[in-house]
Amino acid sequence: MSDEARRTEGFKRRTRLDEARETLLDAVTPHDRTERVPLRAADERVVASPVAADRPVPHYRRAAMDGYAVRAEDTFGATGRSPEQLRVGEDVGPGTAVRVHTGSELPSGADAVVMVEDADRRGDALSVFDAVAGGENVAPIGEDVEAGQTLYEAGHRLRPSDLGLLKAVGLDAVSVYERPRVAVVPTGEELVQDDPDPGEVVETNGQTVTQYVERWGGEATYRDVVTDDEDALRAAVERDLDHDIVVTTGGSSVGERDLIPEVVEELGEVLVHGVALKPGHPVALGRVAETPVVMLPGYPVACIVNAVQFLRPALERAGHLPRTTPPTTEARLTRKIASDPGTRTFARVRLDADDEGPAATPTRASGSGVLSSVALADGWVVVPEGLEGYDAGETVAVENWEWSR
Repeated sequence: MSDEARRTEGFKRRTRLDEARETLLDAVTPHDRTERVPLRAADERVVASPVAADRPVPHYRRAAMDGYAVRAEDTFGATGRSPEQLRVGEDVGPGTAVRVHTGSELPSGADAVVMVEDADRRGDALSVFDAVAGGENVAPIGEDVEAGQTLYEAGHRLRPSDLGLLKAVGLDAVSVYERPRVAVVPTGEELVQDDPDPGEVVETNGQTVTQYVERWGGEATYRDVVTDDEDALRAAVERDLDHDIVVTTGGSSVGERDLIPEVVEELGEVLVHGVALKPGHPVALGRVAETPVVMLPGYPVACIVNAVQFLRPALERAGHLPRTTPPTTEARLTRKIASDPGTRTFARVRLDADDEGPAATPTRASGSGVLSSVALADGWVVVPEGLEGYDAGETVAVENWEWSR
């Protein structure tokens, strides 16, 4: 296809963002690979099968208060004016109490604990000023967790508190889904890894996307730069079809050197090419041999916007990870943000605070190639398709796209 044909036919229709995302997600099949990992390595991993307790917690009857283990019946009738008199000994029996501390095993024969503040000890003599009922101030076996109790179902993302509980119930490892595998392929004949000559550009998109994949819970394979050549691009895509997702950076638009959509169409199917969002409308989404291919634009800001909007949810689905939404901060807009009707705009902003509270200042009105405008921003304001923008002074939600999980 000629350059002119690409430019006139490439984006006759721009798919709405939500529709494009759902089209991609329909092409993603969650993998079924699992592994068993030690608890210390399982933070933020996703449970692959129901997890049950090997033992109860507590696994013994324990004192829930500092005080004296007693037979409850020996305290009946005790009051402040008429205390019951017991003896402190080494075993609990009729009229005999044993000193215990919170968490201590309850001695045989005892069925309650008198709190230390409700008794007065003088040598081996104990005056009890308040009666206790059977089971009072005692944690029974399995009060926290019963043996065999299901604690987590498949799909639960483990947190440090979860791992503490699993250790308490007798587990030292847990079955989790493997991290989704993502091949990251930077493309462009102008790209170099360092020390660029005139006309060359340092490769940053692939590195950035690789680190996002790992932050989002995936396992990334960061490939060498592939030049703008159909045979080389074809070989690169085919090489990585054993991954859960292939993501390319650059070459996704409709110019003479934008070849990756044609290569994917030849090998499989392009599902979407051109999305109604700004920056980054030249994104393309496809599938080759059941492997989703996310073709991100080469401009750095457009690449990041589309990675968050498409790659992250695809990765989450592939790896059984819970769908996440970015945290937001309500802030007053200091300058107007303009947007084209029918296009969802992601406007980069810096957050500050003044006497009126949080304030959001746009870092740049346009320029999807200006990496500093996103790297030095604190978030972005999303202008929906039905609006032409926001006026200065309006309260807006600032999304922090850099959130981890």
